[in-house]
Amino acid sequence: MTRAVSVLAPGSPRAALPAALEQLDRVILGKPTQVRLALACLLARGHLLIEDQPGVGKTTLAQALARTCGLHFRRVQFTADLLPADLLGVSIWDAASASFRFQEGPVFSEVLLADEINRATPRTQGALLEAMEERQVSEGGVTRPLPDPFFVIATQNPAAFVGTSPLPEAQLDRFLLTLTLGYPDPRAERALLETGGRSQTVRELPAVLSGVALHTMQQEVDRVHVAPPLLDYLQLLARATREHPALEAGLSPRALLALLAAARAWAYLAGHDMVLPEDVQAVFPSLAAHRLPLRDPARPVGEVLRRVLADTPIP
Repeated sequence: MTRAVSVLAPGSPRAALPAALEQLDRVILGKPTQVRLALACLLARGHLLIEDQPGVGKTTLAQALARTCGLHFRRVQFTADLLPADLLGVSIWDAASASFRFQEGPVFSEVLLADEINRATPRTQGALLEAMEERQVSEGGVTRPLPDPFFVIATQNPAAFVGTSPLPEAQLDRFLLTLTLGYPDPRAERALLETGGRSQTVRELPAVLSGVALHTMQQEVDRVHVAPPLLDYLQLLARATREHPALEAGLSPRALLALLAAARAWAYLAGHDMVLPEDVQAVFPSLAAHRLPLRDPARPVGEVLRRVLADTPIP
């Protein structure tokens, strides 16, 4: 493939991305791939789902990403008694004006951390996921737009934990990417122990980017060139998932569009002016893992996805 002409405007904020990634890497030790996937998800205007056990840095990643990007951050602890109004907001009677006044809920933020989303009721989960899809909240016959950017980072504990239930497939599909952080490697864990986890607190992080810069970069991501052979490759991957004997269903057309958006964002982070097959391969596992139901739930989905990538030829 030949390289495309650069789509970057003069003075593009893309030049600040290395500093942003370096700052995030100092806070989230030993997880460069996960950090880049999270930032790519934001650049692609998607939402992120992190599934892992407590104490591995899920909340820290969400806060650090918001601070580094200069975005307003809110956190909501999802519990069984959380109501949609607690999340979206509610109209209250204002005696002074003799009218109802809408009190915005925490969903009206640029980065929302939905902590332990799989502990809430399906009704509350659905209220959030509707906001994620439409990027607006309807209440009392009035539609209110959510901030732009609007980025949801949801965390969930493993399904084996008490009080949790898995999200339905239709709701999982609203998340662009899913990832796990896992345990740090020995070197990163040793650095964590030596500093007591206080090498640099999230509250001390300066804003490297801004909402305006992020919006500009999202527009530039949309203009990253995609050649026809790359589209052929995407279709071949989709066909491979639809025909794989270990999978009950393959990637839908909407999932394929999501894969294209994520690959564009990863290419942008990597400094490419066009999407390359390795950009698609980098995001494919995180995009497909929560979308592809297995015939044998005991089989690791990562094993199947690695096989799909290995067996699918690059045009």
